[in-house]
Amino acid sequence: MGQRLSGGRSCLDVPGRLLPQPPPPPPPVRRKLALLFAMLCVWLYMFLYSCAGSCAAAPGLLLLGSGSRAAHAPPALTAAPDPTPPRLSFRAPPATPLGVGKEAAEDAASLEEQSPETSDSPSPISSFFSGSGSKQLPQAIIIGVKKGGTRALLEFLRVHPDVRAVGAEPHFFDRSYDKGLAWYRDLMPRTLEGQITMEKTPSYFVTREAPARISAMSKDTKLIVVVRDPVTRAISDYTQTLSKRPDIPTFEDLTFRNRTTGLIDTSWSAIQIGLYAKHLEHWLLHFPLRQMLFVSGERLIRDPAGELGRVQDFLGLKRIITDKHFYFNKTKGFPCLKKAEGSSKPHCLGKTKGRTHPEIAPEVVRRLRDFYRPFNLKFYQMTGHDFGWN
Repeated sequence: MGQRLSGGRSCLDVPGRLLPQPPPPPPPVRRKLALLFAMLCVWLYMFLYSCAGSCAAAPGLLLLGSGSRAAHAPPALTAAPDPTPPRLSFRAPPATPLGVGKEAAEDAASLEEQSPETSDSPSPISSFFSGSGSKQLPQAIIIGVKKGGTRALLEFLRVHPDVRAVGAEPHFFDRSYDKGLAWYRDLMPRTLEGQITMEKTPSYFVTREAPARISAMSKDTKLIVVVRDPVTRAISDYTQTLSKRPDIPTFEDLTFRNRTTGLIDTSWSAIQIGLYAKHLEHWLLHFPLRQMLFVSGERLIRDPAGELGRVQDFLGLKRIITDKHFYFNKTKGFPCLKKAEGSSKPHCLGKTKGRTHPEIAPEVVRRLRDFYRPFNLKFYQMTGHDFGWN
């Protein structure tokens, strides 16, 4: 106690180097780099969040920015009455071997509709932003017609950064209406403010219940109908069915109820769909003509940019899709996209599109044209547009 060590120092006077020392502060350079990295992460997050709208729908970041248009308010999720009026009262053919052939053809067509061609996988950017935005009921629907060019139109429209669409056909207003609007909305992609939600199901146009059901969802829904020469459309319809069921009767046998008299069998769906004027009458009971746009399937092939310009105007979108987005594929015989959504490569529709049509006797084609002529003329009058189907 109190005893001093040699040198006159107390035992408490231990050299500082023997005591534990705090770690030295990091060099100024390391501290600055860490701060810079943190700021860069925050900036990158804010940048990606701000451009989520355009990146989510742009084709491989080819199109930057988005066209200006008014935002759509989501329709209310209310239960819609189902009047279920009777379907078109076309008389069915007798149960003969030919009638059985027609049923087989209809079954094959139905099977193909149940497994529609789906779109390409979404891009990594689209997947990254899949959690952004909210799901809305569609503000615009491509309602028809089958084999008119609806798939091409939808794929072309999806290039636009302000269009978000379902790839497969939902078939809600004709097959799954009992599942409710909440189920239907859940099928839709997420959208940001200013983007349009769309879907396409060609069978809506010929479904008697569809107009009232869509109107009950929203009276402001914009409707797009892609129409095509009904004779060519019927042959294309038959060609699609034939690819699934090679054993079905010939086109001529299915077309006529009585080949000798030339009586056309309007109960066959391939013929019935082409009666555009009769189907349009049901839609005009629920929607004004100004809310419907009729796209020419023939012009969609000859001048895709021109028809897409009309569609973009109708939807209130900036004209972003132009000639620079298309090239003509001579092998398939129709235009293709230079760069599709989510890809930097040229894109054509799948092998199910552009099939070679079977040879049809000229006399059969002539009789079909005579049959459709009065319906076509009435359709021209109703729409105010001559499609030139002579």
